[in-house]
Amino acid sequence: MSKASDIIDKFGGQSALAKMLNKRQSTVRHWYVNGIPAKWQKPVLELAKNHGINLQPGDFFETEEEEIDFEAALKIPKATHWGELPIGDALLPAYVLETGERVFAIKGVMVGLIEIEGGPLAEYLMVKKLKPYLPSDLIPDDNSNIAALIEFDTGTKGFARHALGMPVEKFMDLCVAYSTAYEKGELTERQQKIAVNANRFLRATAKVGIVALVDEVTGYQYDRPLDALQLKLKLYLEEEMREWEATFPDELWIEFQRLTHWKGPLHLRPKWWGKLVNELIYDYLDSDVFNWLRNNAPRPRKGQNYHKWLSSQYGLKKLIEHIWMTIGMAKACHTMDELRERMAIQFGRHRVQLSLFLPPPSKKLPEGKCLPLGIESK
Repeated sequence: MSKASDIIDKFGGQSALAKMLNKRQSTVRHWYVNGIPAKWQKPVLELAKNHGINLQPGDFFETEEEEIDFEAALKIPKATHWGELPIGDALLPAYVLETGERVFAIKGVMVGLIEIEGGPLAEYLMVKKLKPYLPSDLIPDDNSNIAALIEFDTGTKGFARHALGMPVEKFMDLCVAYSTAYEKGELTERQQKIAVNANRFLRATAKVGIVALVDEVTGYQYDRPLDALQLKLKLYLEEEMREWEATFPDELWIEFQRLTHWKGPLHLRPKWWGKLVNELIYDYLDSDVFNWLRNNAPRPRKGQNYHKWLSSQYGLKKLIEHIWMTIGMAKACHTMDELRERMAIQFGRHRVQLSLFLPPPSKKLPEGKCLPLGIESK
């Protein structure tokens, strides 16, 4: 048995340790097979101390080499090159195998795309709404096996360390599947967050890809800095993260839904809510922000809304502050008319009410008809 399994058993098993750490059992199950990550070793040590469990730092490491099945190892491709690809705050371990295959370590896929540590990838690929957009070799079978995954030797010195990798092309297929399902409006809120990460990566790598192709055909790839493409990917990912940032939080749409009695889902909100945004948000912006917006931004059109043209240092900050103020006022209202009135009072606008009086209808005229102003009935 591995060191991780021995340690977990000391706490009474996977479920017991997961409960103590407030983690999912699937995460601890992943540790049981693959080892306890370094960032969790100190919390586990402290937990053991608090519960009187005999556990030492050295218990996390193997003291003897694992017995190797050399015949089986010869059939497993070995990594000849490896590195780490930054994706936001995560690092995606990448390998080039002796077969020429490029793969991402599954652990990195889980952290970089799905933003969790551990847990079986199959659970995320068995989503009913996602399956129609996945290639067949990425759909888990009845035993949760995924045909596209490759077992390989990472080339760790001392003894062979086997890992599972996903070919980089299949990783892109996975991102496309999430992106397509997102566009169809078929994902849950949690799955939508994964799809947003996938879209960011697809867009950023597309830009890096075309740069790399130009460098290759021109020969500039031999003259550029070694990390030039990594730096470009980091830059493009940051741009995409800003593009997908939720400037208008869901809380605003929730209040609009309540005050307008909209019965549909938020992600299919009606287009006429855009008029409410113009009326309650943009029309009340600080005059300096409004003037900047009017003088520098083109007319809003699909994919280029006003908020994407505001400067992040000043205009966007003011916009977000105003949005949250509107949300706070909306929570105290029962109707949209009440919110309009509160907003007007807050910003010092004056009510203008025009009244129009007409003479009573003549008895000689059909019911419901009346003479124009200034004309008396005879």
